[in-house]
Amino acid sequence: MLPESRSKTMASQAMKIAALVSVGQHPLSRRERRADQDARAVELALSLSPELPSLIHVGSARNESLRAYLGMGLNNLKVLNADQDVDAVPALASYLGEQALDIVLTGVRAECGEGSGLLPYAVADQLGWPIVPRIVSVVSIAGGYAEVWQALPRGQRRALRVPLPFVASVDPAAEPARQSAFGPAQRGSIDSRPCAAEPDQARANWQQHPAKPRPKRLAVAKGGTAAERMKAATAKPQGQGGQVITEGTDREKAEAILARLVAEGVVR
Repeated sequence: MLPESRSKTMASQAMKIAALVSVGQHPLSRRERRADQDARAVELALSLSPELPSLIHVGSARNESLRAYLGMGLNNLKVLNADQDVDAVPALASYLGEQALDIVLTGVRAECGEGSGLLPYAVADQLGWPIVPRIVSVVSIAGGYAEVWQALPRGQRRALRVPLPFVASVDPAAEPARQSAFGPAQRGSIDSRPCAAEPDQARANWQQHPAKPRPKRLAVAKGGTAAERMKAATAKPQGQGGQVITEGTDREKAEAILARLVAEGVVR
């Protein structure tokens, strides 16, 4: 929780904040949903100013999963209507440059599509704004500067002071997004407007396929000769505590298996 004095510093200023949102994908069912990291960006935006932030999406306004963001307590979502194969960066930079915003928040990366995490960097580059990656909170905003906490490995935090306006990606360690309510999600409006977006020429030449699990690293064997280290690294692990039964009747073998299952706690 922010100190009371600093919270009042932010609440007294009417900041113009926008959150860039995308269509997410559930990791197991693959169903479309609100993106978890983008929802955290919306949650942070809601806590920064008494005015509701702007929600901006590049894509199709017909996607009903976008309404989950409206269910967080917002009234409107602006969609820059574009095909799936367009480059979203020029369209976003052109639109954001006309809005006189103070802060633009995004997730670290999308849950489907490219998911490269480069969009906030590319948008900030075209706008000429500073970019702050992986923030978890905004401590104060005063005098044209914002003090933010940036997430570091192993739970560490770093305090940064950045001039307004700026673009920031919100780390998964930030405050979780509030639950989306069905009623407000249906009552909110989705405004679609055309945008001058061009097809992504680089992406058109890509070949996409499902990702494969990464191979496990071999254990590093130390000491001994090169042949011994190679044998230790490539040898198959031997089972421990087992028993190989080659003789006896079927009943005796079944009893041995049952006794083993009882000993392991599988059968009681």
